[in-house]
Amino acid sequence: MNTLETDVCVVGGGLAGLAAANRAAEQGLKVLVLEQSNDPDYLCNTRLAGGVFHVCVRDLQSDAAVLERAILDGAGGEAHPELARAIATEARRAVKWLQSKGVRFIRGGADPHHNLVLAPPALQRLGLDWRGRGGDVLLRTLLAGLGKAGGRFLAGHRANELLVQGGRCEGLSGTSSAGPFLVRARAVVIADGGFQGDPELLRANITPEPGSVLQRNSGASRGDGLKMALAAGARASSLCGFYGHLQHRDALSNAMLWPYPWLDDLAAAGLLVKEDGQRFVDEGRGGVFCANAVAGLTNPLGVHVVFDQTVWELAGKARFLPANPHLEKAGGTVLRADSIESLASLMQVPAGNLARTVDQFNATLQSQQLDGLTPPRSVPAAGLTSMTKAPFRAIPVVAGVTNTMGGIAIDQWARAMHTDGRPFDGLYAVGGASGGLEGGASVGYVGGLAKAATTGLLAAEHIADNLRAPEHK
Repeated sequence: MNTLETDVCVVGGGLAGLAAANRAAEQGLKVLVLEQSNDPDYLCNTRLAGGVFHVCVRDLQSDAAVLERAILDGAGGEAHPELARAIATEARRAVKWLQSKGVRFIRGGADPHHNLVLAPPALQRLGLDWRGRGGDVLLRTLLAGLGKAGGRFLAGHRANELLVQGGRCEGLSGTSSAGPFLVRARAVVIADGGFQGDPELLRANITPEPGSVLQRNSGASRGDGLKMALAAGARASSLCGFYGHLQHRDALSNAMLWPYPWLDDLAAAGLLVKEDGQRFVDEGRGGVFCANAVAGLTNPLGVHVVFDQTVWELAGKARFLPANPHLEKAGGTVLRADSIESLASLMQVPAGNLARTVDQFNATLQSQQLDGLTPPRSVPAAGLTSMTKAPFRAIPVVAGVTNTMGGIAIDQWARAMHTDGRPFDGLYAVGGASGGLEGGASVGYVGGLAKAATTGLLAAEHIADNLRAPEHK
């Protein structure tokens, strides 16, 4: 068996892993990164990312106290308070550190949370047009930086078991095309993303029908790091909740319909109904919340978003790559009818139920008593209008899963935690592999890129400080 020795072993070559590896290497540590893929252009969520660095859909240059409050409120009390503070305080520094490594940012749009977008931008493109765009360039920049700093990157190496002695993680074992290997390390950083690619973990935590959600991601993250950590005695956060969006159901077979355009804005201004023609979720709480609700249904493929001509002309043209007109240009079906009853026939839902759903919505909107609906209806920032202008439209929906929110429970330095609540010596988790920051009943989302870069930085700095301590000399 091939045996390797290093100070820090990082599992995963996405932003979180390469941030941790670069920061550790520039502090004089011997670093080894393991990437499961042999492809020089290996896919991971970072490479496919839109490139927006934000915290809770806010400009991450905002006051840290504001960002901290947004994280805590968004997760409904389930976020680790000190971890939330660390992200709110250090995210700006993480961006400045990336800039010092040669990563470029631009202002990507009028929204404040688009103040820091990776260059070249990747937001206004249909399909997976990622080569030479922000996330791809980011990874190439960090890989080059790692090599210059003396770090090693091993492709085609998949970790499968942590080595633990006396409660401390001292390395890992795995397999490669050349056979099994062993890494002895003073610290291990798990950075292999979420568990969205593992059907059993999805079934247990996200959806009863894993085959009925869209894998709106690279397909590379299968929860290996989470499973290794749990087997070694680490604790998981709540594993419920994912970041994702509402997509056209045809995206399951038409790659041009994901990752954009979203259906989030149409749902926020319209209605989401099941196969019985009735609502089941507060559409005004946003696309991430609604996507989670759709995925949790017994039949996740039985949902349509229903709206009228006014919504199609307003919300349908919102965002950087709007549904109107890009959805149909990319091959997505949009059902149209001059009456709600005729639309119900096209949708194959009970006409009476759908008509009552629309009538109730219009009546409560007119009376301004939307909390009287079941479920209640929040009003999005763009407002609501009565659904009265033909032609009426419906689009079949699928929940698009980008990255799961739960993972290995960590503290404010990205240290993994034992099941008894103690820090797990020598073991760290960063980015999408980590938990304790997002989720909750409201499915609070912090921001994958900011979370990845910041936790990667924090882990590397804690490892360096810890290994310089007298007991490690």
